[in-house]
Amino acid sequence: MSYKRNRLSKQLLSLIVLVFAIVFICLGIILPQMLIPVAEENIYNRLKEPLEVIRTDVDSKDYLNNTKVGYIYIIPNEVVISENIHSIIKYKNIKNIVNKIKDTQGKFKYDNQNYYYYKITSGDITKIALTNDSYINETKEDILKAILPVVLFTFALISLILVVWSSIIVKKIEKLKNKVDNIDNEDYNHNIDFKIDDEIRSLGLAIEDMRISLKNQGEYRNQMYQNISHDFKTPLTVIKSYIEAVNDKVEKPKNAFHIIEEQTNKLEQKVHSLLYLNKLDYLKDTKDIDIKVVDMKEILKEEIEKFKFQRKDLKFILETDKKSIYYGTVEHWETILDNLLGNFLRYADTKIKIIAKNNRLILYNDGPHIDTNLLEGIFTPFRKGIKGQFGLGLSIVKKTLNILGYDVVVKNEKKGVSFIISRDSHK
Repeated sequence: MSYKRNRLSKQLLSLIVLVFAIVFICLGIILPQMLIPVAEENIYNRLKEPLEVIRTDVDSKDYLNNTKVGYIYIIPNEVVISENIHSIIKYKNIKNIVNKIKDTQGKFKYDNQNYYYYKITSGDITKIALTNDSYINETKEDILKAILPVVLFTFALISLILVVWSSIIVKKIEKLKNKVDNIDNEDYNHNIDFKIDDEIRSLGLAIEDMRISLKNQGEYRNQMYQNISHDFKTPLTVIKSYIEAVNDKVEKPKNAFHIIEEQTNKLEQKVHSLLYLNKLDYLKDTKDIDIKVVDMKEILKEEIEKFKFQRKDLKFILETDKKSIYYGTVEHWETILDNLLGNFLRYADTKIKIIAKNNRLILYNDGPHIDTNLLEGIFTPFRKGIKGQFGLGLSIVKKTLNILGYDVVVKNEKKGVSFIISRDSHK
């Protein structure tokens, strides 16, 4: 799909033209129509006041003949009109006009033109003031002449302010665009110097945070590749050296094959862990896992049976309650516990304690404390950890727990270390 480029300045200009058209329609058409009732009320007042002044002779006051109001007197057996009545309404028979005047005030249509009247009856004399719709038109013109210049000036001033403001916004956006285009360019000036703390500055700061995050991820990725290479290189080097030793007949094949098998198993385990970690990255975005309630007590018993003979000097302690509920799958919980207990076996001094109560799982070993500098990234894959070792176990634990809706916190106790697993409140 192709998109037509439409700059913000052009969009703003189009918006200003649209607003101007709306304002023009409102002022030129809608507003005058809305003011017609007010103007008509003024007409009736204008017609009424002279009628209260005039006595019996419609021509006795010259100023009455010089206005746009005509007068009709209906007296017994006679209809008297003012001299200017012909300039106000073109009629053939004055009685036809009089017949249209029925109420005290109102309007009627004659010869495709509107006329307004006001009538006062006193005894046997009826006085009528009559005018056409020129007053309405004049009122409209007066309103437009009074309002339109002010509105146009105000609109022009607002448009100028909008143009200046939009140019500032466009420059900021262009700077952000250049920043994004050069997000991996270390020589580019990435400083955010927007003085106004608005949404665009927040966006700029977010982009800067993203740039730093991408940079850190790149550095971490490079470091991880180096660590993976180092971790895989060690068993391969051992295997190669023993093969060469057998070829040079400085090592017995039986002993060499035993070492090679041992290193091959280690290498296979590392590859399996790496593949499993990648699998977890896929699973976190799918809903293929059938998460249900599991029997945590039974799972823990089987795990303890699996590990207790690997170090007979360690004491395993298990505490559970009957009310706690745990979710997940047996397979995933076995993976989590395998990695944690396998880690604990390397560092525990005398005991490993597991507490499954209050819907939480606490795994404790009385080994050495974890350096505070290592705690922050302890679940990062292939990050150098305790005793300078690399590994994926704790990263697998973290990601598997997240998939199941749990979180894990590592805490140095007065003696030993605890891993506290609890249901993530955001899940």
